[in-house]
Parts: sequence; structure tokens; C-alpha cells
Amino acid sequence: MVPMDKLAQISQRFEFLEAKLASGAAPGEIATLSREYSELKPVVTEISAYRQALADLEEAQAMLADPEMRALAEDELPRLKARIPEMEQALRVALLPKDAADARPAILEIRPGTGGEEAALFAADLLRMYQKYAEAQGWRFQILEEQQTELGGIKEVVANIQGEGVFARLKYESGVHRVQRVPETEAGGRIHTSAATVAVLPEAEEVDIDIPATDIRIDTMRASGAGGQHVNTTDSAVRITHLPTGIVVTSSEKSQHQNRAIAMQVLRARLYDLERSRADAERAATRKSQVGSGDRSERIRTYNFPQGRMTDHRINLTLYRLDQIMAGDLNEVIDALISDDQAQKLAEMEG
Repeated sequence: MVPMDKLAQISQRFEFLEAKLASGAAPGEIATLSREYSELKPVVTEISAYRQALADLEEAQAMLADPEMRALAEDELPRLKARIPEMEQALRVALLPKDAADARPAILEIRPGTGGEEAALFAADLLRMYQKYAEAQGWRFQILEEQQTELGGIKEVVANIQGEGVFARLKYESGVHRVQRVPETEAGGRIHTSAATVAVLPEAEEVDIDIPATDIRIDTMRASGAGGQHVNTTDSAVRITHLPTGIVVTSSEKSQHQNRAIAMQVLRARLYDLERSRADAERAATRKSQVGSGDRSERIRTYNFPQGRMTDHRINLTLYRLDQIMAGDLNEVIDALISDDQAQKLAEMEG
């Protein structure tokens, strides 16, 4: 049973926000109140439907005593009795604590792991997979920094993804992605195993992370392209070192001013993620589920090309449609990860 007092509190809060926005909130409050109002609106719609279903159930049970209405009530009762538990489950999920970063854009970082050039080529495949997924979701995908190998692989790529619910869906992608296939560089036709690391960070605003000028060192250097050749002859590339943590961020677009802005954007995201990881680690002492905020060194997924199989090891999900997944069809995988995360959180709350 869903706690009715909790539902009443949410409805009252929603009515308060509605009245406050209608009467004209202070300019500084409007954005915050509007965001909370938008988040609560679908929950309140579900609460109203749930209350109506309970009222309909009570009415149908009362109708059993009326000979003229009994047949109608007996027809209606099974439908209501089946529907109400489904509505309760949906409400329990809606009432789970929200991750404050879910609505944020994301910074995506991909780097090759073990496997040499084949790992770099796989990193490029993963980049294309996320680009296609973002396109299908109607998101904006912008590459901030990319270093390619001579064979078209990737040494490192950093991208910014903007859109609705970006981090909420992509946060489960962080970790080690392993590939098993015959590399294009392999003449003998043997299957190799290599890996790439994916990190998805919520984008941070300046108000989230304050970076004093004394905490960073900024160096400029020549920008170089694929294979090491110079893109230009000016010292436009920027490297920012965050002295307290040792985090180093580089950006090598053609404009030094743009590079500084990009590097600071990525540095803020990494520092914000560091704070979130620290908080997650503290919570993990009492909480077992780590699907959405797991260890980046954890092997999360295997892509087996000879068998056309993808396995997500965290939830034991195996799908035999690797071609579609590599073409950006990730919704089935991500939906399964979200459902598993919700189930674990529900079990913890109710346990």
C-alpha cells in the first residue's frame, strides 16, 4: 500500500507551487519553482488517477448490494483489482528519491584500454554508437576534444550532449566496455579481446563548483592533429591542471579562448563527478546497489561480434542483436538498467 499521507503532502506542495507561480513568484524563484512544478506534475497526475481508482473500487463494492447494479459491479471489480496494484507500483517508483543530476546535460569521455590499435578502433565504434543514439533521442551531440590514430581509431574523445534527460539515461554507460572480434589489423583471423573505458559525467555549472584561480595552472602549447601533425603554428591548445586533485584537462581546437572555456567546462564536470562519487561511496556503506554509479574500472559490458551478442554483466542481460546496438539502438539495454536500479532502490526502501 502506498502511504496516503505522503501522497497528500505531494499534492499540497504541487497546489502551493501552482498558486505561487500563478500569483507571480519573485524573478529569482521562477526557474527553481518551475522546475519543481514540472517534476511533480506527472506524479500528481498519477496520484489523482490512483485516488479515482480507489474511489471507483469502493463504489463498485457498494454496488454489489444492489441487485440491479450487481452484474455491472461484478464486471468492473476484476479490472479495478488488477489495475490498482499496477498503479501502486508506478507510484512507488515515482516517489523514489530523484538523482539531482538526472536532468542535466552530460560530458561523455571515451578512451581505449587494453588492446592497442584495436582498442582505439573500438573506442571509435563506441563514439559512433553514442552519436547515433543521441541523434535518435533528438539530443545535440558536440565533440569538444578528439585525438585520432592514423588508422581512424581514437586515443581520446570528449563530447558534450545536450537534451532532455541526457544524464538520467546515459549515466549507466560508465565503466569498461569489452569487445571480442577479429581485428581488421589481424591477418590470421584470430579473435582478440580488447577494451575501452567510458565515463559519463553530469555537466556542472559555475555555481555548482567554485574553482579558485590559485587552484589551477594553465599551459598553452601547439595543437596537433591525427598522427601528430600540427593543425596550426600558434600556441592555441590549452592544458589546465587542477593542483589540489592533479586532474589534467586539455583542449586543442583552433581558438585559444574557446579551448580555455572547453577545458574549464570539462574540469568542472570532473570535479562535480568527484564530489558525487564521494557522496555515493558514503551511501554505498549502507546501500548495496551501485548500477548507476559503479566503479569506472568495472567491466560492465561485452560486445561479442562473431556471435552477434551483447552482454551487460551487471544485470545478466544478453541480447543477440549487436548490429542494431552498435547502430545506436540502446533503449532496450538502458531501460533494463533503469528498471533494475529502481527495483533495487524499492527493495532497500521497503526492506
